[in-house]
Amino acid sequence: MTFSRLLLSSVLACSVLAMPASAQITNGGEVLAQAKSAVQPRIQIALLLDTSNSMDGLIAQTKSQLWTLVNELAEGKKNGQTPIIELALYEYGNSTISVSKGYIRQVLSLTTDLDDVSEKLFALSTNGGQEYAGQVLTKSLDELEWSGHKDDMKLIIIAGNEPFTQGSVTWQSACERAKSKGVIIDTIHCGDADTGMRTGWKDAADCAGGIYMTINQDEKYVHVPSPWDDTLLDLNKKLNDTYYGYGAKGVQYKTRQAMQDSNASTMNKGAEISRLYSKSKSNYTNESWDIVDAYKKDKDAVMKMAEDKLPEELRGKTANERKAFIEAKQAERAQIQKQIAELGKKQKAFVAEKRKQMAATNTLDNVMVKAVRKQAAERGFKY
Repeated sequence: MTFSRLLLSSVLACSVLAMPASAQITNGGEVLAQAKSAVQPRIQIALLLDTSNSMDGLIAQTKSQLWTLVNELAEGKKNGQTPIIELALYEYGNSTISVSKGYIRQVLSLTTDLDDVSEKLFALSTNGGQEYAGQVLTKSLDELEWSGHKDDMKLIIIAGNEPFTQGSVTWQSACERAKSKGVIIDTIHCGDADTGMRTGWKDAADCAGGIYMTINQDEKYVHVPSPWDDTLLDLNKKLNDTYYGYGAKGVQYKTRQAMQDSNASTMNKGAEISRLYSKSKSNYTNESWDIVDAYKKDKDAVMKMAEDKLPEELRGKTANERKAFIEAKQAERAQIQKQIAELGKKQKAFVAEKRKQMAATNTLDNVMVKAVRKQAAERGFKY
């Protein structure tokens, strides 16, 4: 090594050592996060839902099929990495929202918190209004933090039933903005295909490299029962028992987890099982409130956590006892997830075979989920 290189190395090393410990950890964390994001691709999806009076069926189908969409996408890999899935949610066409805002509301920005997405989705209600598709597309393109990385998939899915041409902001200008950001636009017309084509829904999808789809928003999802359904739902209860809330919101978020299970059960058993599959995958992480996920991310931080921040089950325990408890729950969760995966293969194969004998339904699971997975595959995600 030359003297100049040795001197430069020494200066850099001294600079790092001169940082406060917290700065070293923070900066190191940022570097690690950036390195991880460079190899772990993202799939970003913004759902833009018409919540005017006639759209109760659309909202119900979205509630029922949210977890199916997440599961389908989570099964893919790109460059050997499972994608990070981020979802955002907008509602438009609802007269309870101010006309000055175009009857549009950002319900949720892009997030990996799947329970939050479910909670916000189940809180939606319909009311009459004007459906300004061009304006809601533009707002989502401008407001959300879209990735600039070439390996990431960025997608807007807009669903509704009124002409795509309403409002002062044109879908054509929104399309140009989407193309400049590398964002695809898929459109779902709730009605017949010809009407959607006449009213701009297909043109908007074609313009932004997306897929034009139609659904019958009032058609009901049909669950195909299998011999493993009840066993899978029992495993869901056992899975929940491995979560321990910590910090100010730990109890609240654990309650939210159970509430979203309950919300899924109000739709149909298929939605319950789809949610369970999502909860058993790596995309479902809750390190912000669950001590087991937090330990997996940062053992040292959990071991140094203040007593009053810990779950009740860990208070008063020694460091070794705390470590043993968490690692036992970690192993228990992994075993339950393994059982879910094994039974899930049997359940899915059984249902797929039964569905071959049934008439196809024109519901979200038969159009949106398949279309999005096809688009992901076209962009390098392997399924």
